[in-house]
Amino acid sequence: MTTDTTGTAARDGAPRPGGPADSPFVRACRRQPVPHTPVWFMRQAGRSLPEYREIRANVAMLESCRRPELVSEITLQPVRRHGVDAAILFSDIVVPVAAAGVDLDIVPGTGPVVAEPVRTAADVERIRPIGRDDVPYVDEAVRLLVAELGDTPLIGFAGAPFTLASYLVEGGPSRTHAKTKAMMYGDPELWHALCGRLADVTLAFLRVQVAAGVSAVQLFDSWAGALSEADYRRFVMPHSAKVLAGLADAGVPRIHFGVGTGELLGAMGEAGADVVGVDWRTPLDVATRRIGPDKAVQGNLDPTTLFAPWPVVEAEVRRILAEGRAAPGHVFNLGHGVLPETDPDVLTRVVALVHELSAAPADRG
Repeated sequence: MTTDTTGTAARDGAPRPGGPADSPFVRACRRQPVPHTPVWFMRQAGRSLPEYREIRANVAMLESCRRPELVSEITLQPVRRHGVDAAILFSDIVVPVAAAGVDLDIVPGTGPVVAEPVRTAADVERIRPIGRDDVPYVDEAVRLLVAELGDTPLIGFAGAPFTLASYLVEGGPSRTHAKTKAMMYGDPELWHALCGRLADVTLAFLRVQVAAGVSAVQLFDSWAGALSEADYRRFVMPHSAKVLAGLADAGVPRIHFGVGTGELLGAMGEAGADVVGVDWRTPLDVATRRIGPDKAVQGNLDPTTLFAPWPVVEAEVRRILAEGRAAPGHVFNLGHGVLPETDPDVLTRVVALVHELSAAPADRG
């Protein structure tokens, strides 16, 4: 699939000169020379920003994800404030699942709660395919943002099949994933049917975003770190690979991220991403050896470091930039999302510091 949208791909498949496709962020994802290490933050559009809390007052989370103008404004807020090198679409991983007919809500202080958890093949069958007409608000929001962002790339957003399946099987967040693993081990046929259905939904959701003009996509597998490598390869990797392979012709970099995935990094790279996100537990040079030389990396400042005195933050930023030089491409980020209590001014200072420390003398490269 090729598009005619600036920042994705031209009709002949060749990148357009300038624009988001030639941004430091996209170039780093493609392991190309950059004028500085690009930086953005997971959950940069969110509760750490007073302007976000103001605009979200009295608007439920799912509803806020379905209002294109609100999505656009929230997505733009950290770009304006912090000067980050990329925006990420404000959304939630359960948005496409809700569009596929699953009765759920995002409960403040809890997270996604599913009215009827998936237990049977009939439950899986009720998860219907989706297309653009099921998420028109996402298509519209992306188009609004691409027009507003200009040369700043927009990252598309989706949850990976395993994490989505875990929510649907558990009925909500879980610390042990006991019901999820019980289905995986006890009824692998049902498990693979569920993940296969969710892979189709996720791929369709991301294709809507690509068609509307995003410059990259990130597949979040927030809970994959609960698995051994053997279980990941057997029960999860085929479905994530299906999503990522389905975007191979989309002309945009594919980022894959999970939490607590130090032992899974090699497998996550094999799943088909161009960039592997690394949480704070694994140094980037170590991660690069596990992932291989043909992938860029993203990460990986511990989000809690941002609460330390500035000299500590600066030292950690320097360390991560140094470790990131071992990779063929590095996108600076946190090792997970911005915590709600984070001082936004510290994030702004981190962006400026990353740009300053990594600036190429005389734009080398």
